[in-house]
This record gives sequence, C-alpha cells and structure tokens, in this order.
Amino acid sequence: MNDRLFFIAILPPVEIQAEINQIKQYFADRYSSRAALKSPPHITLQPPFKWELEALPKLEECLQEFGKARSPLPMKLSGFGAFAPRVIYINVQKTPKLLACQQDLTSKLEASLAIVDPMGKKRPYAPHLTVAFRDLTRTNFQVAWPEFKSKSIEFDFVATHLTLLAHDGKKWNIRSEFPLHSIY
Repeated sequence: MNDRLFFIAILPPVEIQAEINQIKQYFADRYSSRAALKSPPHITLQPPFKWELEALPKLEECLQEFGKARSPLPMKLSGFGAFAPRVIYINVQKTPKLLACQQDLTSKLEASLAIVDPMGKKRPYAPHLTVAFRDLTRTNFQVAWPEFKSKSIEFDFVATHLTLLAHDGKKWNIRSEFPLHSIY
C-alpha cells in the first residue's frame, strides 16, 4: 500500500502566514517548540487521515466538487487561546458559515470516501490556528501562556479556497487548492 497522511485546511493569505510564522519562530527560539513550523499556518477542517496515492484523483475530485458549492468564507482571527498544558493557538471566530462548512465537508468526506475522524465524532469542532504544540514542554507552556494570553492579535481575511496538505515524512506541504466558488 502506498498511502500518505493528508489533511484539509483553510490557509490565511501569504502576508498573514508570514506574520504567524514569525510567532511560530519566536516559540522555536524562545521555548524550543518547533513542531508548529512543520506546517504552514492553517485552520484544520478535516484532521489528518491516511489515503492511497493512487486514489488521490478521487479525493481531489470530491474536494473540487465541494468547493464549487461553497462561497468564500469571511474569517476573523483574534487573540490567543490554549489547550493546557501543551498547545497555544490564535483564536478563530466560530462563525455559522465556518461551522457549517466544516460540518458539510466532514459529512461529504464520510459519505463519499469513508474518511472519518473518530475524535471529531466525540467532541465539537474547535477552530484554531496553532502556534506552539506537541514539543512545547509543560514548563515552557507555564512560562509562555501568561506572556501570550492577553497579547493582542487581529487578522481579518476571506478564505477563497480549501487546501489539501500532504505529509512527506518530515513536514506538511501544500498538495492542491480548491476554490470556493458559489455566491449563494
């Protein structure tokens, strides 16, 4: 079997990504937390799943179809949040449009391709943009969180496409993008 790990996300525009990457780099330099640098800044819609490379056209066709039926999503990033004791992220406003898009996407992937996130069935969707996780030690979290919890950060953008990311064994790379077309 020739399968790889993939996930589906919304990526902010490149200029916002550049600013967020500076924050991730700060965590790498100051708190030895580099794991977040292994993917572009993103808001996960469908968590990582295994998929056979030979079946990639089927997955991409499904995402293309999904994008055609969706309109671009206004997005707002505001302030920092945490999943103690290891994760610090930028808050993503839970708009009805974002929640509906994520729900519709996961339902379509499950119905069309049998892609299911078992954890997603057990807990509500919590959109966020991670800046430090996994290798952020509990001790460093306790130092970093007070520094970031009241720090101000604001970004507004319109998500015009969904992104399929693939893992190459070391980091996540953009595989393909799917425009959000509909104007409903």
